[in-house]
Amino acid sequence: MLIYALKRFAVALLVALTVSLVTFTLLRLSGDPAAAMAGPEASEEDIEYVRIHYGFDKPLPVQYYNWLSNAAQGDFGMSIYLKTPVSEIIVRHAPTTMILGACALSFALLLAIPLGVVAAMYPNTLIDRTALTIAVIGQALPSFFFGLILIIVFGVWLRWLPISGHASWMNFVMPSIALGYYATPAIMRMTRAGMMDVMSSDYIRTARAKGLRPRVVLFKHALRNAIIPVVSLSAVQLGFMLGGSIVIESIFSLNGLGNLAWQSIQRSDFEVMQAIVLSIASFYILLTFLADMLNAFLDPRIRVH
Repeated sequence: MLIYALKRFAVALLVALTVSLVTFTLLRLSGDPAAAMAGPEASEEDIEYVRIHYGFDKPLPVQYYNWLSNAAQGDFGMSIYLKTPVSEIIVRHAPTTMILGACALSFALLLAIPLGVVAAMYPNTLIDRTALTIAVIGQALPSFFFGLILIIVFGVWLRWLPISGHASWMNFVMPSIALGYYATPAIMRMTRAGMMDVMSSDYIRTARAKGLRPRVVLFKHALRNAIIPVVSLSAVQLGFMLGGSIVIESIFSLNGLGNLAWQSIQRSDFEVMQAIVLSIASFYILLTFLADMLNAFLDPRIRVH
């Protein structure tokens, strides 16, 4: 188990370094950070001063090494627009996005896994087709459009839920549903396919022949093995949710990393954009690593690969 964990950790570290290099290079090639920091009315002398003062005149590999060295210590530089350390800005906005992602994934799992299990238990029936229809609607309906529908129905007409802000847990209900419903189809189909494959296995027939109760066969033997690919898929979906939260956070006025990313793009705040991309990518890589460890725990055969 330790050797497998070290291998997966080495891969995760390599991916994180690759993401940081690509992000740093693309942002540097997208524009002149010195001109953005100096302002639109700055003279060439002012821009050159900023370029030298912040080290933008150095070769790109040297800039990347200096930035990566500081980032490894938690120093992501200073925000061009807010004139505040980027690390403080990230820490202030990250909890909102993390809460939104966790709630959205919980909603997706609570809806998708039961639908997948029920659909697998009654394949090619009305129940199966109804479950698939619910899942397909989630994939066909854009999250931003679904979010607007939720606002109109539950925020404007019924006035059950707040439309914007993050003052209480109720502010996260509609954003979590809008963001999580889009991930439901993939998880539901994976659960259904895994359950149908497992239910036809020899050990399930043996468990039934022993006289075990159907509930024990379903949840203790079948679902535990069918859920293994769902764990990896859930980690991927959560990463997508965090990366795609910019639209949902903007619609519901949540002050998270997604909304901050949109504002930073408008302001050409390179330092903040770099930190956001690296933070979300690192969290995504951490999720996949933890999913691999959980899969290895659930299925020891994975450890030998």
